[in-house]
Formats: sequence, structure tokens, C-alpha cells
Amino acid sequence: VRVHQDLVTGGRALVANAERLGGPPFRALGFTPDLVDGARVVLMRLPRALDRLAEVSALIAAYADPDVVVVAGGRIKHMSMQMNDVLLESFERVDVSHARQKSRVLFARGPRRDAAADLLAAWPRVQTHDGLTVAAHGGVFAGARIDIGTRLLLDALDDAAPDTPTAIDLACGSGVIAAALARARPDVTVTATDRSAAAVRSARATAEANDVTERVRVEQADGLEAVPSRSQRLIVLNPPFHSDAALSTGIAHHLFADSARALESGGELWCVWNSHLRYRGSLERLVGPTRQITRNAKFTVTASTRD
Repeated sequence: VRVHQDLVTGGRALVANAERLGGPPFRALGFTPDLVDGARVVLMRLPRALDRLAEVSALIAAYADPDVVVVAGGRIKHMSMQMNDVLLESFERVDVSHARQKSRVLFARGPRRDAAADLLAAWPRVQTHDGLTVAAHGGVFAGARIDIGTRLLLDALDDAAPDTPTAIDLACGSGVIAAALARARPDVTVTATDRSAAAVRSARATAEANDVTERVRVEQADGLEAVPSRSQRLIVLNPPFHSDAALSTGIAHHLFADSARALESGGELWCVWNSHLRYRGSLERLVGPTRQITRNAKFTVTASTRD
């Protein structure tokens, strides 16, 4: 059995659970042709993001056995007819199961190899915004766009720890912030970190597209687990507030606390957040004194200083 988990935390949980049952009966692989090469059965949970489904189904159709059957399940409330259309771009036939316990399964058969290979070659998607090129694989937040919260944060970063030799783009997604910082500050080395393998691949592609690979290091990690305590002067964060389909502020609070641990005394966490989430109190409690830098109708940018 070959498996792939996008999240580093999910991969660790899979190993831990398997060890409790007597040892891992599988091989964990990256999102590469080896993952599905020659496979006759592929089991997957349907991702909510259609672009993620498009990239995954193209990889399967391009490299799996010609007789492969893809068994893709999901909760009905998160499924749409568009998922069938996406699968049909890479497969000849999609069948739908009866509903059971508010869930349903799609069966995809007949890989369209040539079409799938062309679709796969189009990843990562690339867009250029005012001279900054963004590359993104399927399922990464905002894709190859720059969301309005990140734009607001980028516009404010000139005053963020101007003398720092290093910076961290935490929960980096496509690596927009890391690449922008490296371009704007030629003497700064940036570490971009995310728990998602797709985000890490995207951030590396974004760094390459902007010719800053020598000064942007991208790592897959759970928050700042690889960063020593009290070692950083500047951390920049646009925290996620979804955990798969669920709204969750727990991820942001985890990242705030991790930032507090990694910041040196006087170091700063610059953060953008949806104003209705009211994170300022949490930032004051977990990191330190927090000031508002700027705000628009939807987002707030703050800087929190570690005591």
C-alpha cells in the first residue's frame, strides 16, 4: 500500500496509529508519479478545492494502470456536480454511489492519459502581480492570486524590523510573503514554513520564479518546530482559519504561541487577520504588546512585540 498525506501532521498521525496496530503496513511517498505508478485501485477523500482534485486526478490518470479504479468519497454537503466534471477531464467515466450516512462515493474509470498529461503539465499555475510572480499547486490558499489580506500586509511591511537579517514567513502557503520580502530586502534571508506539502512545493516554485531561491529556504513543518526558541527578530503571518471544511481559530492560536516561543526579546510578529475574529486580545496574551498598523473594511494588520 502506498500513501500520501499532504499535511505533515497527518502523516505523523498515520504512522503513530499504524504503530499502535503493530507497525506501518504502507510506504509513504510524495506527490510524484511513483505514488500511483501502475496502481489498479486508488482510494482518496475528495478535497473540497476543485483545483486540488484536478491536479490529483490528472496525476492518477497519467501514471496509474489503464484499468485503474479511483474510489473517491466525501460528505454530501461538501460535494458538487463540478467534482464529476473535474474528474471527467482526466477519466472517461464517473459513476456515483447511493448515499449512505450522509456520504457518497464517486468511481472514476478509463484514464485519458494524453489529456491528463497535458493537464498535469500545467501545474503549478502561475500569475504575475505588479512584478511579483506567484506559483501555486492545487489546494493552496488563494491559488496563484494574492488575496486582499496578504496585499494589505505586504503594503505595511516596510516598517517591520527594518534592520533584521532574517525573517520567517509562517504558514507560507504559496510563498508570496517570503518572495516579496526577499525581493524588497536584498540582505535578508527568509525561511518559509508550512505543514502542507502542496504549499511547500508552491513556495519553492514561487521563490524560483522570482529568482530568490538563494535567500528563501522552504521547509515543511508543524509551525516553527524546527526554529530555536528566542532566535527570531521578525515573523510574518497570515493565519489560516479553516481546518479542512471547519472554521477554526485553534490553528491561529497555536501559531501565535509558537511565534512567541521563537521570537527574541523585542522581536515582532506581524500578522493580518479577518477583523471579525478579534485576535488582538489573544496576541496581547500569547505574544506581547500589540499595536494596530493598518485596517480596511475586512482585515486588520497588527504588530506584536515579544517581552
